[in-house]
Amino acid sequence: MRTILPFLKPYRGQFALVILIVFADVGGSLLVPTITANMINLAVSGAGISEIIRQGAVMLAVALLSGGLTLAGGWLCAKLSADIGRDLRTAVYDKSLQFSASDFERFGTASMITRTLNDVNIIQQSLVNIVQMVLPVPVMCVMGILFAFRINRDMGWLLLGGTLFVLLAAMVIIRRAAPVFEKLQGFLDRMNVVLRENLTGVRVIRAFHKEKHETGRMRKTFEDYAESAIRANRLFAGLDCIATASINLCIVAVLYLGGSRVGAGEMEIGDITAVTEYAIWVLFYVMMAQMVILLVPRAMTCVRRITEVLTHEPEITDAAGTAVNENSDEIIRFDGVSFRFADADENTLSDVSFSCRRGRTTAVIGGTGSGKSTIAKLLLRYHDVTAGKIMLFGRDIREISQRELRGHISYVPQKAWLFSGTIAENLRYGSQDAPEEELYHALDIAQADFVRGMPGGINAYVAQGGTNFSGGQRQRISIARALSRKADLFVFDDSFSALDFKTDAALRRALAEETKDCAVLIIAQRISTILHADQILVLDDGKIVGMGKHEELMQTCTVYRDIADSQAKGGGQNG
Repeated sequence: MRTILPFLKPYRGQFALVILIVFADVGGSLLVPTITANMINLAVSGAGISEIIRQGAVMLAVALLSGGLTLAGGWLCAKLSADIGRDLRTAVYDKSLQFSASDFERFGTASMITRTLNDVNIIQQSLVNIVQMVLPVPVMCVMGILFAFRINRDMGWLLLGGTLFVLLAAMVIIRRAAPVFEKLQGFLDRMNVVLRENLTGVRVIRAFHKEKHETGRMRKTFEDYAESAIRANRLFAGLDCIATASINLCIVAVLYLGGSRVGAGEMEIGDITAVTEYAIWVLFYVMMAQMVILLVPRAMTCVRRITEVLTHEPEITDAAGTAVNENSDEIIRFDGVSFRFADADENTLSDVSFSCRRGRTTAVIGGTGSGKSTIAKLLLRYHDVTAGKIMLFGRDIREISQRELRGHISYVPQKAWLFSGTIAENLRYGSQDAPEEELYHALDIAQADFVRGMPGGINAYVAQGGTNFSGGQRQRISIARALSRKADLFVFDDSFSALDFKTDAALRRALAEETKDCAVLIIAQRISTILHADQILVLDDGKIVGMGKHEELMQTCTVYRDIADSQAKGGGQNG
């Protein structure tokens, strides 16, 4: 509840009004059978029709008012739930924006989606049900039992005993429900993971003829979830049977005892109707509350999962630093940087030192797993260094805000991801207010001239992930997105891998002119991409084993020469 209360606080007035309406609705529901009993007793005693009509009019007014309150309470409660759900989702999303890559890996993308959508939805539903079905129960029970005692003491004890029996049965079943719902949410997470893997990896599955294997894996996941859901539904069914049987037995007992009391002159015949309806109302509310409370363990599991996200301390935090001095030619410096992932036994990078200066292109090359892309991630503070420091204009990047740091850098990630919408909308991620001519200029530099020939030009449709474009086209649009931003440092993380050699060469020539007043960092696998770099870093097993220009490295660095020879044999330097 400590997680939910802060989100409920801004709506405390609305919440109090909902509670007031719900309690008033309960009072109206219990007044109707009281008035009905009075009408029956009047008719039996031979009272005039006018008095019966007057009582009927009062009953109609109470019923209409109670119905109106029910509608108003339902609407207000649904709005309250929707507002809190919106605020919860916003809080989870805002918190996720602070997470580093390691933070995301801890929770998992599928789990974050489940927590943001499904878990919050369950909390919303539980809030509505608790307010409308659980909170009125104490008032309904107390008032209903007191009304029954007012009519006849035995009737009051009978209704009290039936209520306590149903409540006791509910407590036993609810205790068994908690672990079932805990597993249910875990299976739901697993189901989302498997579905996401199968949908995004469908081409790999088909290529290796693994349809049957993946079908079996999905079936197992669905069966685990189904078995857990069936166990939960069995608990529901058992509780429903107990509550329904209790209501019917209570009604039978009321009619039997009431009949004998009427015969003895201790009760009037209309009172039997009143007590019967009190029993129905009380036990009905108790039964509905049981159904809701049975869901509470699941809701509490969801609250706990949301709390885990909201209270998680991000690996990367901002310091209250001052602005950097942008007059220096040295934009970025790595000073003895080492980095190790939390679950790794060895460093990914060890004692890496270099700088990126204005007007100069720095390139990083190395074998797979040598730590090339980790350099870009550390530079953008997706992770923090384990040792050493990275400086922006002479200031440790941990001493300035992430927003300011990334404001000086324009980044093209290794995976050219495009968002659904239009090409223009994707390009304006780099510069929100960029005019069309600047966007077309960035596309021309990125050799994405195919956009001009498309229907709609930069307003052409982009599917989620850019799946309606080829790999090379996605890369060029991603490069144009980075170029549309005015930055001091441009980082290209293996961003030319899908380009043919002719396009690669044309792009590098255009980039040289466009970025002549900026620093450029190119992380590449092909030597042809970095031949003319002012400084090339050669990584091997996370360490710099060579630094210099292409000609120097060919003479002095064995690792670089081996990479060059292997690519030359495979045609990697042609063009």
